Amino acid sequence: MTAPGRVAVAGLLGAAGVAGLLFSPVFGLFSLLLPVSVVLVAAFAAVEVCLRWPGLVPVRPVLVLVLGLLGLVESVLFPTTVAGLPTGASMSALWRGGTQGWLLTLQSTWPARPEPELLLFVPLAVLLAVVLGTEVLLRSRVPGAALLPVLAVAGLAQLYRPVSGVAAVGAGVAFALPAGLVLVRRTTVSGARVRRAAVLVVAVAVGAVALGGFDPLGRTPVRLEGDAVALRQHRVGNPLNEVARRLAEPEREVFRYRADARVDRWSLVVLDGFDGANWTADPDLRRLGARREGAGTRTAEVTVEDLTGPWLPSQPTPLVVDGLAPLVDESAGTLLLDRAAGPRRYTLTWSEPGVDGDALGAGTVDPRADGGLGGVGAVPPEVGRLAQESVRGLRPTVQSALQLERFLATNYRVADGRDLPTGSGWPHLRRFLTETRRGTSEQFAAAYVALARLNGIPARLVVGYRGGARDGGGSYVVRNKDVLAWPEIAVTGVGWVPLDPTATAVAGGVVEAESTGLAKAAAQAREQLPPEDELRPPEQPREDVEVPATAFDVGVVTLVAGAVAVGFALCWLVGVPLAKAVRRRRRRRRTGADGVVAAWAEVCDRLRAHGVPFRIGMTPRDLASAAGEATAGPITRLGRVLDMALWSGVPVSDGSVRKAWQEERLVRGVLAARPRGARLRAALDPRPLFGQSVQRAPRTATGSLV
Repeated sequence: MTAPGRVAVAGLLGAAGVAGLLFSPVFGLFSLLLPVSVVLVAAFAAVEVCLRWPGLVPVRPVLVLVLGLLGLVESVLFPTTVAGLPTGASMSALWRGGTQGWLLTLQSTWPARPEPELLLFVPLAVLLAVVLGTEVLLRSRVPGAALLPVLAVAGLAQLYRPVSGVAAVGAGVAFALPAGLVLVRRTTVSGARVRRAAVLVVAVAVGAVALGGFDPLGRTPVRLEGDAVALRQHRVGNPLNEVARRLAEPEREVFRYRADARVDRWSLVVLDGFDGANWTADPDLRRLGARREGAGTRTAEVTVEDLTGPWLPSQPTPLVVDGLAPLVDESAGTLLLDRAAGPRRYTLTWSEPGVDGDALGAGTVDPRADGGLGGVGAVPPEVGRLAQESVRGLRPTVQSALQLERFLATNYRVADGRDLPTGSGWPHLRRFLTETRRGTSEQFAAAYVALARLNGIPARLVVGYRGGARDGGGSYVVRNKDVLAWPEIAVTGVGWVPLDPTATAVAGGVVEAESTGLAKAAAQAREQLPPEDELRPPEQPREDVEVPATAFDVGVVTLVAGAVAVGFALCWLVGVPLAKAVRRRRRRRRTGADGVVAAWAEVCDRLRAHGVPFRIGMTPRDLASAAGEATAGPITRLGRVLDMALWSGVPVSDGSVRKAWQEERLVRGVLAARPRGARLRAALDPRPLFGQSVQRAPRTATGSLV
């Protein structure tokens, strides 16, 4: 293998490494550096071994594959080895990583945990691309084709999470530099066109990466989507049905936690499905990935003692869980441990955003929130009339949602004692709303969500616990009496905001001033709500200018026009010099008289680009005089070679063609010494590409037609 061959192999491995690192948004850069680097080093070592011992060339693919797999075992799966030697567990882990890792990653939140069973499919894909690409590069006359497997890996990374913006531009440049080295390898004349095609493929690929997030029509990029994780437990209880039972044993401990301050409430499950009889959850459960960043983070150490189901106490935006590996529904913050119940200990870190109470009170609801305007089943007629009266004719806003909360808190009372009502279907809710007006948080929350949806307010039902009370040891203890169901409304720009129509979420001597996050903002907005007789529908924003409907979006047209202008500029700045270089190379391949005429045409085109007033009827003597003294000699000598080639009657030898191109190089050298500005204008002048400089043979020095 020659030096250009080594450079090409290094370029291929570098491009493969960049393609593998494009999975950084999924796993993180540092998690991928070691396994991807190990594969590249192993592949280069295998190629060098085959260079030293040529007899191994026939088994080079096997050697690259074996060394790459061995490197992954020693770097990623070392705990599965015995004295550093691979075992059956090592091979099993490689198989799981290669066949299941891609799917397990899609079923995880991102960034995914850099565990071998998830991570290994990336370096294995890079290894496969290197094995195929190396053989194509070293055996084929089309070296550019070696980049196709690498491009497939880069495309797969884009399907997981496309890069865009500055990161995309950086990735495109990082890929283009080593990919260009692949084309350093010398090819035959017949492979030259294929090489230029490969350059085009690489350029298109780099452009696709750089513009991965750009879409003037605003469409969502195509991405792979994994199904939710299938539960091993076939029957999962509904905590909503346990509210009354737990209230019957109020002092029994459920869980405890240590935190820097009391937590307002803990959620177990979010229920957004209602058919008139049952409330259901349809969580999109994923494996909880690595730590994510969030604003206003808090941490608590939780010990669960008495929760019979798989649900774990959680918060709306969990960031990381240490000590357990639960499943998570990101949209609801639900945590679920898919195994047998028992004492569970974990540390939960979550994000608790700060929201201004004034802004929340004046906010609007978000009707596009998933599950917020779900079904309500067959509504009893009397409940339909009550729904209209409860918000006093207000349109769906945060203010009307707070009025509905106040309506329930004022006109209904929380049941106590041992004879507690149960059920949250329409028969139970109708009786609660129109007859008894007495219920637990189960009926309050269910009634609120149903009435809110009837008024166009997106709402869902959450089951969990209040924050509990501190014990003598510094922990907060949550007991059965703290069980709570509450509604949440979707607010534009904020997310899901918890409410409490029972007005009992703050209990046990804890004042509202200790509330934090969304609960505190909701309390502030509640205090600012006007009395019922002063409620007025908020004024609709006045539109001073009516914007006529158009058949197109001006912004989109402007964006597309800008993209076209940028594309045209790039084609001019890159395409014109490239086209001239390609044309000179094609002329350089001609033989005989055609080769001499091609050299003359190249000189004429270069002089035209530099401002020499060339005309087809000019003789070599005329052209030499117009071009100036510096180029007169080479042009005159080229004219003599041209006369001999066209009129001597003697077959034109390769020596004459070489002589003609030598004179062309001399002219080119003289022009290259001109000022930089003149050279730049000549390089970007497109006129020589469109004007035919040699439609026919030039005139001789005497003026007769040649």
